[in-house]
Amino acid sequence: MRDVSAGSARRPSADDLLVLLAVGRSGRFVSAAEELGINHTTISRRIAALEHTLGGRVLTRAAGGWELTELGREALAAAEIVESAVKSLAADGSRVLEGAVRISATDGFSAYLAAPAAAEVQRQHPKITVEIVATTRRASTQRSGLDLEVVVGEPQVRRATATRLADYCLGLYAARDYLAEHGAPTRVEDLIQHPLVYFIDSMLQVDDLDLASSFAPAMRESVTSTNVFVHVEATRAAAGIGLLPCFMADRHPDLTRVLPQEVSVKLAYWLVARSETLRRPEVAAFITALRTKVHRERVALLGG
Repeated sequence: MRDVSAGSARRPSADDLLVLLAVGRSGRFVSAAEELGINHTTISRRIAALEHTLGGRVLTRAAGGWELTELGREALAAAEIVESAVKSLAADGSRVLEGAVRISATDGFSAYLAAPAAAEVQRQHPKITVEIVATTRRASTQRSGLDLEVVVGEPQVRRATATRLADYCLGLYAARDYLAEHGAPTRVEDLIQHPLVYFIDSMLQVDDLDLASSFAPAMRESVTSTNVFVHVEATRAAAGIGLLPCFMADRHPDLTRVLPQEVSVKLAYWLVARSETLRRPEVAAFITALRTKVHRERVALLGG
């Protein structure tokens, strides 16, 4: 329960609120200090002053950084209003958006969808920077340091919003040289004679991607990797038959889809973010650009 007696007679400092905003977004005092141009000690002092004024903790220790408490999220909403008022108008009265947006997404999504969306945001809002962390994993239980996450499969998340962003398809592909040497399978049963290029099974963290290879459990592994670009290039180099995202494989004329009717694995990208993050204008601008890019690529995503 919050002890309001200590701080009920005073209002929080706008500077203290902006410090909380920086820490809440990055999850780290050091990152917030770099963003604001002050030292780590000042960050600690500002947070302590804000907690004294509000009469409770606004941050709690989490894996890899700091997370907002319930009181912290209430204070963050006020901090966003302060920030919006400061940033809202340029000298000519026009709306100016600025700030950093950090997104985590799978390798293929990062390269072909997130990066073009980031470029479009930059053209429209030059003061927005987008940081893309390429990784294939489940949604984080703690989102310190990240504004948005794009994951494969519907995530189970707390204190966050998950929305279905796009469906996409995986298919089997082989290089023309590989098929010329080894022949093309005409039935699913023929796949046992061919090596598979895919993820490293023991290191795969995403359940939906793990299920994707169940159609041919007898295929022996050839080249495996945690990076889907390695899958594509190994398949192009005739290492075997690759289970690849269609929107990536179809870009290469030297790859041929194998058993397209029999093997078509449909998965979904989900966007995960905290509600307070979604209220930030720069994040909203990036999400708009990302949704536009996804919509334009919907046919390619499904292997059309």
